[in-house]
Amino acid sequence: MDDKHMQIGEVAARTELSLRTIRHYEETGLVIPSARSQGGFRLYTEADVARLMVIRRMKPLGFTLDQMRDLLDATDRLDDGTGLDADEREALQERVRTYRQAATEQVEKLRVQLARAEDFADTLGARLEQKASAARA
Repeated sequence: MDDKHMQIGEVAARTELSLRTIRHYEETGLVIPSARSQGGFRLYTEADVARLMVIRRMKPLGFTLDQMRDLLDATDRLDDGTGLDADEREALQERVRTYRQAATEQVEKLRVQLARAEDFADTLGARLEQKASAARA
């Protein structure tokens, strides 16, 4: 095996995804191993790892598998660039902009949730401190 390919265990460690999750993404067609070893083991490249990282970043933002597939298709086609006329390129870029906007909106919602969670934790901490102070007095 040449050093450009990684087995699934290394990919799992690098992406912090489980083997099961990576296999699931393969079954759904989101990420296909670039090669197989003579023994049939999945072999991945840096491009496959990058693709998995896109998926990993989209998941907590609530994107569906179909949306992930759509975005990856658009970015793959833009990256390849061959055979695209100006209208097709603009349409693909607009798809990517739409996903970026959706991601930005979801990030803002998560910031609000995080602020509320931190406020709640601080409130509980203050309450415990008040009780501890009262007990010492």
